[in-house]
Amino acid sequence: MPTDSHFADHLQLIVPNLHWHYTGVTATNRMVAPKLAETLRVGWLGTDAPEGITRMTMADLARLWRRRTPLIWHARRNNEMIVGVLLKWLGWPLKLIFTSAAQRHHSWITHWLVRRMDAIIATDQIAASYLEREATVIPHGVDSGRYAPPADRAAAFAEGGLPGRYAIGCFGRVRAQKGTDLFVDAMCRLLPRYPDFTAVIVGTITADQAAFANELKKKIEAAGLQSRMVMIGYLPIEEMPRWFQRLTIYAFTSRNEGFGLTLIEAMSSGAALVASRAGAAELVLEDGTSGVLTPTDDVGALVAALEPLMRDPASATAMGARARARVLAHFTFDAEVSSITEVYRTLV
Repeated sequence: MPTDSHFADHLQLIVPNLHWHYTGVTATNRMVAPKLAETLRVGWLGTDAPEGITRMTMADLARLWRRRTPLIWHARRNNEMIVGVLLKWLGWPLKLIFTSAAQRHHSWITHWLVRRMDAIIATDQIAASYLEREATVIPHGVDSGRYAPPADRAAAFAEGGLPGRYAIGCFGRVRAQKGTDLFVDAMCRLLPRYPDFTAVIVGTITADQAAFANELKKKIEAAGLQSRMVMIGYLPIEEMPRWFQRLTIYAFTSRNEGFGLTLIEAMSSGAALVASRAGAAELVLEDGTSGVLTPTDDVGALVAALEPLMRDPASATAMGARARARVLAHFTFDAEVSSITEVYRTLV
């Protein structure tokens, strides 16, 4: 969307997305920014600007120098904090906010930058505990209208052209950190027992993970499951809701994670969830009710948790309905955006 002549004068919020690759942070920015733009004048600085958001140019940014009215710079990465701190030091009228989803000890540079933010948001209490300063906890939310159960899951499944009657999925970048290999190992054991199921892996394979992905493909071929374990690769975010709707079961297999958006996307779509105790899984689902928790990096536990749901798809459907209800009660997109807006209001 082109900028207009008064854009810089009326701007209230800058969403920097200073990363060349499409990541979960980018996906979060692309979901949240258009909703914020319904009530604020928002500019997007960087790559992958979503529809409905004005993309800022460097000329727009330059016009903000020494403007009297402050505006929000909402960073989600270290490099975005660095740029914000530098611009503020040079005279840009910025109020700096950082959102952290990381559940790990941070580097010294991250702590140095965090201390220079005007406000901090953490996606959960665990992430907040690593920041060494006060943070407002605002869980991620999901657009429950887009990520919704299909009117007819069997029809949604058939539309995908997959063999069998049911799908079990694992979505995210194909790499060890996401536990894609754990999912493949579990499916090599379970799919021969449950011929009505097809496994679907959706996620980018980056150049540095090509060897890892090739090893997974060899395992699938050795098990004779090429037609029933489908690696789709990258899909545009606009196509993801329909793929979640094709799933009866979703497996979240990460070894370590930030928050893990696919958790609430799968739950909102009405899929039964089996999740490793990584990221926000223990906070998001109720073990045994709206999902099943397993230890991280444990194929045997993953198999044991998935098998009862594959044996009885009706029970998976019932669990998916409970998962959907939990999302609507605790993890809506509107609640997340409203809470973020309140943090902005405390600063400007």
